[in-house]
Amino acid sequence: MAPSPIRYVTKVDLNKPGDAQPQVHNRWHPDVPFTEAIKPGETVKIECLDWTGNQICNSDTSDDLKNVDLSRIHYLSGPFNIETAEPGDVLMVEIKDVQPLERQPWGYCGIFHKSNGGIHATSRHIPHVKFSGLIHPGIMGTAPSEKVLTEWNKREKSIKEEIQHLHDTSVANLPEVVNAHGGSAEGSLKEKIAKEGSRTIPGRPENGGNCDIKNLSRGSKCYFPVYVKGAKFSIGDLHFSQGDGEISFCGAIEMAGVITIQAKVIKDGMKLLNLKSPIFLPGDVQNHYSPSRYLTFEGFSVDETGEQKFLDATVAYRQACIRAIEYLRRFGYNDYQIYLLLSSAPIEGHIAGVVDVPNACTTLGLPMDIFDFDISPEKKDLKKDMGNCAFVSNYDHPVCYEFNEGLLNSFNINS
Repeated sequence: MAPSPIRYVTKVDLNKPGDAQPQVHNRWHPDVPFTEAIKPGETVKIECLDWTGNQICNSDTSDDLKNVDLSRIHYLSGPFNIETAEPGDVLMVEIKDVQPLERQPWGYCGIFHKSNGGIHATSRHIPHVKFSGLIHPGIMGTAPSEKVLTEWNKREKSIKEEIQHLHDTSVANLPEVVNAHGGSAEGSLKEKIAKEGSRTIPGRPENGGNCDIKNLSRGSKCYFPVYVKGAKFSIGDLHFSQGDGEISFCGAIEMAGVITIQAKVIKDGMKLLNLKSPIFLPGDVQNHYSPSRYLTFEGFSVDETGEQKFLDATVAYRQACIRAIEYLRRFGYNDYQIYLLLSSAPIEGHIAGVVDVPNACTTLGLPMDIFDFDISPEKKDLKKDMGNCAFVSNYDHPVCYEFNEGLLNSFNINS
């Protein structure tokens, strides 16, 4: 007897905005209604919208990226009722497979203005580069309890009140009624979710969420604390490929896709495992570029103005990225092309040291074999005509080092 086909628990419509689809949601809240039930041990397929909910097109202009409404992100499939899961349990989710949707075999990567917050990938906008995709979900998580949700909103409101005046971009995204989507919720429940629901933008220690861990691909096992009956597991923000850090914000090859998972419940698992934050076992499917073929750049916590920062790993990693951009200019790529490449290619970012005051040290490893020419330091400059990226329609200069306009880079996802 032939095996039964794997059940789809979510299908998405690529022609409707995310907020018109009740099987997805864009806020974390314990009262977002269940979509489908999944039995422990059952393998299911879940279709996911891209993170913007169909706001981006496959074109050579990036006006849609420049004008994307970030109050609407992210659109997550679910939440799913994992039968038998109770508060205090642990939900284990094994990723069996992740693929682009056959009806939309492309993805995109982009750079945002600061005020707006297959097998291989190639791009018409970044020539001479080809790399294998390590496809993974950017967001996985269980729903918070009322207590956890209150704690999230309290501490994020606190940090905004304390340090927002020191920054020119938002330090936290508090609950926002505008464009909140509570799935199939209606009436007063819909209003409650919109008023209280936490944004999906940051990852959080209690439930995971938007952590963008590029190695959580096929074969990975993910363990999540359970806070509400049924776990209310949600998933989305699929990436065809990503570099560590997702450095350009829209820094992966974002795509709509389908993920196959199997869920199991570990009863009383939070106590048994002493689990307070998710833990993961990455699968065997990894990028297999030789470790000796990574050109590695160092970064330290001294910013581009020369100001000394104290053990600031974010500044250090930014400096490693800048060193890589400066190096790759010698081959003819412009800064936009390099920035997008570092965001979407499988670069390896590491903390080298955070104990030697005052400088944190980070590294960025760039696999040299993704290029069809030699980029090693021994080679003389090989300037090539590398073309350009897709700029917004009112952008009238090929290179802008201030990164002050929207930019779209569309990738083909090929076998």
